[in-house]
Amino acid sequence: MVVDDQLMVRAGLSAIVDAEDDLEVVGEAADGQAALDLAARLRPDVVLMDIRMPGMDGLAATARLTAAENPPRVLVLTTFHQDAYVFQALQAGAAGFLLKDAEPADLVAAVRVVAAGEAMLSPVVTRRLIDAFAAGTVAGPARPDPRLAALTPRERDVLAGVAAGWSNAEIGERLGIATGTVKAHVNALLPKLGVRSRVQATIAAYDLGVVRPRG
Repeated sequence: MVVDDQLMVRAGLSAIVDAEDDLEVVGEAADGQAALDLAARLRPDVVLMDIRMPGMDGLAATARLTAAENPPRVLVLTTFHQDAYVFQALQAGAAGFLLKDAEPADLVAAVRVVAAGEAMLSPVVTRRLIDAFAAGTVAGPARPDPRLAALTPRERDVLAGVAAGWSNAEIGERLGIATGTVKAHVNALLPKLGVRSRVQATIAAYDLGVVRPRG
């Protein structure tokens, strides 16, 4: 489903996605409230979500969508480069964040990635996210966090792999365990961290010191 307040943008995004044999746009919405209503009826697998729209914006709509039972995967699209939007979108439960100036092939690849249950951040966004942690603009915990204590050693290993951007298969290969076992660990650690997505788990991993920014 495509959500954007500009008709031409919606049409362009829809055309790019519909051109793929394995993808189909099931609906379009011009604002956050319309997106919620449409998603409730159509049950899309992925929602391409603009941030700045009249009425309910994309951040509020994303939070509402991802809090629902069996939520769609939300891929946030924006022309805005401010870090605040990145962090707010990820905190709202977005599965990915892609700038609108990305190539069509990158957009299609991002849709497939988030539909498969993985996280998707544009390279520019990923670099800024890591730089923010390295610069201390996103603070870590002042004292031991009970969320970290709740994780088993293996779940910490898997969380570190998630934060590194590895797929379940890649984590399994590096840890010497089955992909299904990795998925089970991910499903177990998400509620322990109080998060709903791999992207939010990545933020938590840096916040809790499971992984450290390089440089």
